[in-house]
Parts: sequence; C-alpha cells; structure tokens
Amino acid sequence: MLLNNYYPGKMEAGCDEAGRGCLAGPVFAAAVVLPDNFKNELLNDSKKLTEKQRDGLRKVIEKEALFWAVATVNAQEIDDINILNASFLAMHRAIEKLNITPDYLLIDGNRFKPYKKIQHHCIIKGDGKYLSIAAASILAKTHRDEFMKKIDVEYPDYLWKKNKGYPTLQHKMAIQKHGFTPYHRRTFNANIQTKLEF
Repeated sequence: MLLNNYYPGKMEAGCDEAGRGCLAGPVFAAAVVLPDNFKNELLNDSKKLTEKQRDGLRKVIEKEALFWAVATVNAQEIDDINILNASFLAMHRAIEKLNITPDYLLIDGNRFKPYKKIQHHCIIKGDGKYLSIAAASILAKTHRDEFMKKIDVEYPDYLWKKNKGYPTLQHKMAIQKHGFTPYHRRTFNANIQTKLEF
C-alpha cells in the first residue's frame, strides 16, 4: 500500500518524469498535489500498470487532485543541457505551472536541483512508495505517450505509436534507414550509431 504523505499537514507535490531513456521526443514531467484523504488501490508506479490502467487513472488523478501540472523539455533543449538537467528542468516547469506553491516536494529518484526555496526530498523508486509521486508518474507517462502517438503521424516510419521513442530494434533500424528527425536527440547520436552495428 502506497503512503499518502511524507510530512502530514504540509501541502506536498509529488514529481516524476517520463521519457528520460528515449532516443526521440521530449522528456515530460508532472507535479501532483493530492488531497490528504486520497485513496486508490490501483495507483502505483506507471511501469507496473497496463496502458488501459494508466489511462483510467489519469482521468481519476486529473479530476481528484487538488492541483496538477505537466511540462516538457524538447529534444533541442535536451541536447543543449543534457538529459539529467532536462529532467530536472521539466520538473521545475511542472512545479511552476501549479496554481499554488507547495510546502514540500517529493521527488522520484536520487538527485534533484532545488527549485527556488521549496524543501524537497528525493526518494529512490518513490513512484512505488508515495501516492503523489505515483500520480505524477502516471500523468507524465500518459501525456508523453499521447504526444508520441500524435507525432507518429508525421513520421510513421519510426513506429513511435508503438515504441514511444524508446530504443527498440525497429526504431534503431528506422534511424539507420531514414536518418534523424527534428524530434530526435542528437547528443545520443554516438550511442545510437554504436547500437546500430548489428
């Protein structure tokens, strides 16, 4: 059973990102503030759920959360500042979009760049421990998947509707055959070329 609060009585925002390990597409992040009495037995780390479960939970979270926001950092920005910093920036942007300033931030992972003067706590595998982080993981994942399906129409050869920009064999073969798109992260180029040597 996931926990509701790290510091009871404080307005906590759970934060998580999606798309960090992809070759194409933005990195998405979400920040979610849930009610103190929020309960949902299905809510968990987005990676442990089916697409149908995630889509259903997205509707619940967006309806029942006190506040939520989703933000992105695009491929060009990722190339400029690297994927780790881009993940932090995406979370900062999501927090900035909230209609309130939370008292405390719960961050999934082991590192984070402080946002303004808001206290934060990094929790390894936090999306499987705290409801607000799990909710953020759901929103980041579902919003990113939705985006990748949309741009799949522009570049169907890369099968983003299926692989969501992750480095599958089909995706890497498509890069080898058709080259890079504006949605590809060029700083991953050397790594991709190595992996393309079958």
